[in-house]
Amino acid sequence: MAGPTTAKRGATTSPSGPPPPPSGARRFRLPRPRLRRPGRRGVIIIAVLAALLGGFAAWVLYGSNWLRLESVRATGTDVLTPQEVVAAASAPLHTPLASVDTDAVERRLLARLPRLKRVEVTRSWPHTLGLEVTERTPKLLLQTNGKFVEVDSEGVRFATVARAPKGVPLLKMTVSDTPGLRRFGTGRLLRAAVAVAQDLPAAVRPEVRTVRVRSYDSITLELAGGRTVLWGSREQGAEKAKVLAALLKAARDARHFDLSVPSAPAVSGS
Repeated sequence: MAGPTTAKRGATTSPSGPPPPPSGARRFRLPRPRLRRPGRRGVIIIAVLAALLGGFAAWVLYGSNWLRLESVRATGTDVLTPQEVVAAASAPLHTPLASVDTDAVERRLLARLPRLKRVEVTRSWPHTLGLEVTERTPKLLLQTNGKFVEVDSEGVRFATVARAPKGVPLLKMTVSDTPGLRRFGTGRLLRAAVAVAQDLPAAVRPEVRTVRVRSYDSITLELAGGRTVLWGSREQGAEKAKVLAALLKAARDARHFDLSVPSAPAVSGS
């Protein structure tokens, strides 16, 4: 006869927790709380409050004097002055700052001041418009009628000045009316010359006085002291720059350098 602690055959026991409900027992769940939807009156009140808030926000932005444009500030200038940039922007003072068309201000600046390469117009709440500008930098100069036209790294002629900026080479286009000129065009030859000026080693740039273009494959540099460098085309510019820097150190008395084939440079006139 089994004792009182003997388990029935096939029965399972749980180490902890309440015993499972008996077979066939029904489960009961507590009812979930239901959110009450606002009535018609509540909906009307919410709509009226939202309209009032929206109207107040619109009045603050466009009707009040709290957020009006009172000052315009320009930064990033070098040759130009901040006053010139602000004047060219023609921003509508004493109007709501939110209504200022920043894209229109940017277009006006780029159209009126060709020296500017990029313009970023930002609102600085509550009363200021910021103009962050980037000026074009001359890489070459074209001389015409006693003045100098500045050409940037993109080949853009952006300004005419009475004095040549220090350290900027003069570009001389001595291209005859040849099939090569008709094929490449003056614009492409100009960009090729700018690319050569860009590729020059930093230590050599102050020595360059003139970049002379005879054809797309015949670009020559005239350095201080009467030295000349036959660069050839704009191709392999980085390699030619390294070779030129090395030759100027190794052959200090040389007068002529031929880099048209950088893997086989030539030096003469020492």
